Amino acid sequence: MCYPFFGMNEGRFDPLKKSGLFEEMSWKMKIYRAKDYEAMSVKAASLLFAQVMLEPRSVLGLATGSTPIGMYRCLVEWYRAGRLDFGDVTTINLDEYCGLAPDDPQSYASFMRENLFRHVNVKGEDVHIPNGLAKDAKAECARYDEIICRSGGIDMQVLGIGHNGHIGFNEPGDCFQKDTHCVALSDSTIAANRRFFERESDVPRRAYTVGIRTIMRARRVLVLASGLQKAAIVKEAFWGPVTPRVPASILQFHGDVTLLCDDEALSLV
Repeated sequence: MCYPFFGMNEGRFDPLKKSGLFEEMSWKMKIYRAKDYEAMSVKAASLLFAQVMLEPRSVLGLATGSTPIGMYRCLVEWYRAGRLDFGDVTTINLDEYCGLAPDDPQSYASFMRENLFRHVNVKGEDVHIPNGLAKDAKAECARYDEIICRSGGIDMQVLGIGHNGHIGFNEPGDCFQKDTHCVALSDSTIAANRRFFERESDVPRRAYTVGIRTIMRARRVLVLASGLQKAAIVKEAFWGPVTPRVPASILQFHGDVTLLCDDEALSLV
């Protein structure tokens, strides 16, 4: 059973000096520590709980992968207990594999249905995920950016962090990709996602992802990380230099970002 948890110990640190890429930054990051994955999930769900309770018409930027599953499980429990209402919420998912239909079991559309959407009262017309079967990638990216624009932007963006520092599917590179784009997935990302597919050859090589500018324009950002396997990249992304080689490092310049990790993910800092 999950319950909202608000007694969080907060620590802060000053990121690197301003780069000039973004304006009006607070230079502060909130860091919440949890003893394990379950405790981290309850704390993460508590932050979304508060967001929706205070702003019922919130636009939530949602993530997939293993890390947020516990958070979604808590939200579903609280909805079923009558504590939470998603009826006026709009959701914007970060990404989707190219070439997978929404009903494909490995698509992120399917992931979101199974882990959240079919269990709560969010309206179908208020759920937004890139179309993995779009024939025209450029048009699909423009369409998705227009949806985000029409929604008024993202109020709270949930992020995991990849082993190579990717957020969404913004992979390491020579620059920060600004807007929604179709990306070639890195070898390390393909390897990390292999466990979800029957064969390595089944893992999609390309995906749609919202861009760094969209993430940085979110009013609040919540980054989740769990386990020893994420400790090195957490240290590099949030205690190292800001560089497109570690895409998550740009979050050091966000005005309202919360890093929520279990003890193992923070074990190197």
